[in-house]
Amino acid sequence: MATTLKGPGIFLAQFAGAHAPFDTLENITKWAAGLGYKGVQIPTFVTHLFDLDKAFESDAYIDEVKGICADAGVQITELSTHLQGQLVAVNPAYDVSFDAFAPAHVHGNPKARQAWAVDQMMKAAVVSRKFGLNNSVSFTGSLAFPYLYPWPQRPEGLIEETFAELGRRWTPILNAYEDQGVNIGYEIHPGEDVFDGATFEMFVDAVGGHERAQINYDPSHFLLQQMDYLAFIDLYHDRICAYHVKDAEFNPDGRQGVYSGYQSWINRAARFRSLGDGQVDFKAIFSKLAQYNYDSWAVLEWECCLKSPEQGAAEGAPFIAQHIIETTDKAFDDFAGGAVDKATLNKILGL
Repeated sequence: MATTLKGPGIFLAQFAGAHAPFDTLENITKWAAGLGYKGVQIPTFVTHLFDLDKAFESDAYIDEVKGICADAGVQITELSTHLQGQLVAVNPAYDVSFDAFAPAHVHGNPKARQAWAVDQMMKAAVVSRKFGLNNSVSFTGSLAFPYLYPWPQRPEGLIEETFAELGRRWTPILNAYEDQGVNIGYEIHPGEDVFDGATFEMFVDAVGGHERAQINYDPSHFLLQQMDYLAFIDLYHDRICAYHVKDAEFNPDGRQGVYSGYQSWINRAARFRSLGDGQVDFKAIFSKLAQYNYDSWAVLEWECCLKSPEQGAAEGAPFIAQHIIETTDKAFDDFAGGAVDKATLNKILGL
């Protein structure tokens, strides 16, 4: 029997702000529920919405957060550790930029920053279990991404050593998630060393085929790379544990292609759009996920170069709801069938 996925959900990170209704977890969950969302994906790096350290230390705080979400009428879909996961592996070229993802006391100290990130990842495993969650979402980080294009030539062994090091860093974390019964759904994303199917396979090999190394499926990143995002589901459906519903468009011309010429988002050939405004075939994606019994959440991630987040969020809940397939336990031609026994089968076959 096929499974109906859950949704609509919404990732809160892009909406968090200093003013109501985006300033507190209580306010933002009520706002999301009012738009029709049934679930919220909570960013563990937006501390005015959610305090991961406090959640790790205090069961009373866990109960408080559960109560806030229940009062608003939403469930927690997953905890997001995207920024902490990014900091598990950082090429020195990105040190200055990525210091902004960490607390001030580790700025300028890559080893301390990484240790902080690993500690955050470990805490998120425990906190996910306290909330009764089976999945979380994150990034792998990147050591080799500055060398994505093979010019100048990459030194022999650079990529092999990159993934060996990723394996060394992530295997203990994945083991901690195994202890809690929680998956890490890595968002396959340019800027990470794991940015497509080939690199995901390399990462899984590096962590010894670890079952907790899963995928947060986001078709927008595949469309912008001109990948077959439907075939990706065919290949890796057994590793997909989370789903970011995000749209994108790719409009190449005589001046720009996939790399988009260092242009601003609004002027790029490859750019993110609000749901329904881009080129992603969501009817086909929801069908594929239903076909493979995906049973977790469909979560809006809003990123658009034109439309406001408020409008994108308001349109996103009904868009997702309209695409969710209520799967059936009946075959369309059941009405034409009849009772069958072995004697009947033998008669049909002339046996």
